[in-house]
This record gives sequence, structure tokens and C-alpha cells, in this order.
Amino acid sequence: STVPNIRESLKQIYSTHGLGGLWHGTSAGILKTVPKYCTAIFIKDYMEQTMPPVDPESPTKDRDKLIHSAIKSAAAGVAGAALTNPLDVIRNEMFKTNLGLFDAVR
Repeated sequence: STVPNIRESLKQIYSTHGLGGLWHGTSAGILKTVPKYCTAIFIKDYMEQTMPPVDPESPTKDRDKLIHSAIKSAAAGVAGAALTNPLDVIRNEMFKTNLGLFDAVR
């Protein structure tokens, strides 16, 4: 970029695209973020109910809790990303082409 700093970048975006240009891509970002986190919460809750519980008397209970948490988080992240990847592609297309959400989808 030829713009020297963030302030100049903001000024350039504002002068070129107006106030709305500062929020370009927000609609696609929201459409992506909300389902991604809802999916992640659902998957983590589902896995919490289906995974065998950690034995509180086990000498490795802290490690076991950490492993359970890592497995739930990884599954939730993969599910959320797989579901919302098409929306990420749309958002990237909006940035590349400077189109709005509906025009980028067409």
C-alpha cells in the first residue's frame, strides 16, 4: 500500500467511498460470525453431553479436562469454519471487487 499510516488510510477510504466504506464487508462478516459461534456453542454443548465425564478422583483429572476441552474446541472450530466458509469467500470477494453483499453474491 502507498498509504503511510492508518489515519491516512481512513481518510482515503472515506474520500473514495464515503462513510459506508469504513464498514464495507460488515454485513458479510456478521452473516459469517453469528452462525459460526452459534454452531461452535452447539457442538461444544453436544460433545459435553456425549463425551464420557472426567473422573474427579483420577490423578490425571486436570490433564483429562484439558484434553476434553481441546477436543470440544477443535470440533467446534472445524464445524463452525466448515459451515461459514462460503460466507468468508463472499466477504473476500466483496473486498476484492468493492461490491456490496448482494452484488458480490450474484
